[in-house]
Amino acid sequence: MAMAMERLNLEGLRYAEAVAETKSFSAAARAYGVTQPALSNGIAKLEERLGGRLFDRSPRGVTQTAFGARILPLIERALVALDAVAAEARRLNDPGEQKIRMGVSPLTGSHLVARAFGMVRDLPVPRDLVLREANMQDLRECLLAGQLDLILIPAVAAMPRFEHRVIDVEPIVVVSPDSAQDAPIELEEAGKEQFILVPDTCGLTTFTTQLFQAHDLPLRTYPGEAASYQVLEDWTKLGLGSAMIPRSKLTSPDVRHRPLVDEGREVQISFEAVWSGDSPLGADLRRVADSLAAARR
Repeated sequence: MAMAMERLNLEGLRYAEAVAETKSFSAAARAYGVTQPALSNGIAKLEERLGGRLFDRSPRGVTQTAFGARILPLIERALVALDAVAAEARRLNDPGEQKIRMGVSPLTGSHLVARAFGMVRDLPVPRDLVLREANMQDLRECLLAGQLDLILIPAVAAMPRFEHRVIDVEPIVVVSPDSAQDAPIELEEAGKEQFILVPDTCGLTTFTTQLFQAHDLPLRTYPGEAASYQVLEDWTKLGLGSAMIPRSKLTSPDVRHRPLVDEGREVQISFEAVWSGDSPLGADLRRVADSLAAARR
């Protein structure tokens, strides 16, 4: 057993902790931006090296085995300790760091970025804000690796062990060539339309898919993919289908669109700030996130 313990893979330990927290292999895979087979394989290798199964899977869901119930709390404590070592090392190596490195999804509204910029400058110890725009998976991986301090992303995938704060909600609109300006469309009626999607990197396609699944509605999609929100609008004008986007991503208020509603209530997408509670900048990151949440429109 001692030899096996020397070969424990850190990635497998994090996967196991994520499954223990989410009680779902698929949810844990989404949180880490990996495929479910990759996560399952990582946990299987960990179980082989530990000499026992950590989880049982059944139609009722994922449960911990008796072996897992003893081992998983040890894994959690070990990971907390490892993260604390890394955070303290960063603090000691660069105690005078004045930058906050913030990542944003292409779906994150410019008003949120501008608001965050002002709040970082207004901290008790003013800091510079270094921005990076990237897809959701890259942002999550950079946060996990300590390469980003804070990310502002659509709230469509859980990140276990990280701090979260909902900082904005935004109405979803449907763009289609025959839409009457400002005439709402019910979600059930929208299910009859064909939607053009963008690659599942910014969080919009994940949100759209989850929305239809949650209401047991079929999602009819155009077989191609648009590269940007501008292309979504252009393709709707060609009659290829409709598009579902946050209202702030319309290129102009004059673009023909309809508010999307569910039984008369506005359908909205939520955005959240995510950061590590173990970060040396933790107090400032929490202050920025709380300020963004308080300033929600």
